[in-house]
Amino acid sequence: MAAKDVYTAGTENKHDRFLDVGQEPRRMLQPIEGYQKMPLVSLEKAVEPIVFCCPDIYRRVFVAMSNCENPSDGLDQNESASIFLYTMEWEPQEECLYYVLNKTLRTENRQKLRPWFSYLKLVLTALQKLTAEKQTIWRGVTLDLSQQYEVGKRYVWWAFSSCTRSLAILESEQFLGKRGSRTLFNIECQNGKKIRSHSYINVEDEILLLPATQFEVISKLNPSSDLHIIHLKQVDPPFSLIELPSTGITLQ
Repeated sequence: MAAKDVYTAGTENKHDRFLDVGQEPRRMLQPIEGYQKMPLVSLEKAVEPIVFCCPDIYRRVFVAMSNCENPSDGLDQNESASIFLYTMEWEPQEECLYYVLNKTLRTENRQKLRPWFSYLKLVLTALQKLTAEKQTIWRGVTLDLSQQYEVGKRYVWWAFSSCTRSLAILESEQFLGKRGSRTLFNIECQNGKKIRSHSYINVEDEILLLPATQFEVISKLNPSSDLHIIHLKQVDPPFSLIELPSTGITLQ
């Protein structure tokens, strides 16, 4: 599939990676660990163990590497391309890297994460090199999740979370739209990663939250019968839920 076709598939999916918060589990899962012990390898090497679930992955890696020959932010080509690959959406959706990875991060069986260890090591090393963004961002879903989030309680989002700084973008027809049942999350984040320079769709100010990020519900609003707004504040859990890699390691 050519790059243009990949973009078309992504827009037809309405940028689903921004809208999948309804799939987050309600219970506390085991920490995400073990991947950090893997050596840092090239992107092509890192995706070898996941070909079984993303059969077209090598062609997508070729597209990503071709677009990341001169990366910014102090990242090398493989690091930048690992983020770029995450942002690519294609058909069938169930074979997209972001879709399978996030589904696996949300599963109770942590053994299923093992094939992803090398890719997680590479992409999280890359993201650790990006400046932490402390700001207010938005995420949403075309569902009413207001009853699942109680004021004063804390919740963990186990997958990568794609957010935007622009409410107008989130309410556009390519995302949530302005009709039907919707829940908007207004998030005070502490270490969001601005990935626009390393994204396939580089016209959006996407802020990516790392896996196992915990939030406290500050307030809830219901400005109309089909719109719910939940104010979240990122907080530190009492124990680490994910071990992040060092940024001083080099490719092997």
